[in-house]
Amino acid sequence: MGIVGLIIVFACVALGYAIHGGNFAILFQINEFIIIGGAAFGGFLLANPMPVVKKAISGAIEALKGGFKITKEQYLETLKMLYELFQLAKKDGLIALEPHVENPEGSSIFTKYEFFLKNHHAVSFVADTFKVVLNGGVPANELEDLMDLDLETMHHEEEKPSSALSTMADSFPGLGIVAAVLGVVITMGKIDQPPAVIGHSVAAALVGTFLGILLSYGMVGPIAKSTEHSNAARMEYLKVLKAGILAFVKGMPPLIAVEYARRAIETDHRPTFQEMEETVKQR
Repeated sequence: MGIVGLIIVFACVALGYAIHGGNFAILFQINEFIIIGGAAFGGFLLANPMPVVKKAISGAIEALKGGFKITKEQYLETLKMLYELFQLAKKDGLIALEPHVENPEGSSIFTKYEFFLKNHHAVSFVADTFKVVLNGGVPANELEDLMDLDLETMHHEEEKPSSALSTMADSFPGLGIVAAVLGVVITMGKIDQPPAVIGHSVAAALVGTFLGILLSYGMVGPIAKSTEHSNAARMEYLKVLKAGILAFVKGMPPLIAVEYARRAIETDHRPTFQEMEETVKQR
């Protein structure tokens, strides 16, 4: 949907311009693109460390592909994985989880759940939490504090790329004015030229303002917002894992612990209790 939205933005702007009888040739001012795009990207590199730049670029690409979303089926798959872990721990003791959390990529349980295994934040969150549980001596309330600290750190880390993109989007209107002012400066140097030449120069200068506003509100700003939604979806997924693990550590039976996890899922894609029960008990 990301690409579709971007196409609609530019198509509608172009259509409205065409209806008014606009000349598209005047919009192709390469110098304006270089001034605005180059200055914005240069400021983006200046303001952010390289890891944030890389994540922001990958986040923008992900946004154009539709963003990160989790379906009901993927949540059901995760609930089933948690149930399988809890059942193993209940049957054979917590020590039975050790080979799975020490080597998640080689786990006979985790390898069955592709969506979970591809989410490295989720894998490390579950594995590290159970490692603490296996070491013992950590009360449930302190374990919750530890998990919250981990979630807060990951949330802060994931916020940086979207914040960088938002800052870049906010810079475009100002840079568009810079480009327009430079165009006016050039126009004033042609004040002795015929009106047609001056008019063309003024139009080219105004393209800078137009381009800066369009890129800000029609492209980079929405992309930044899409990355925020993707980050929120990732954090929601981790909170679901936290709710289930914490409930199990507090002594809840496997099915009830998974129910805690189910209740942590937002209602838009939360499976029903019956769907969850049927899924987790499938062999």
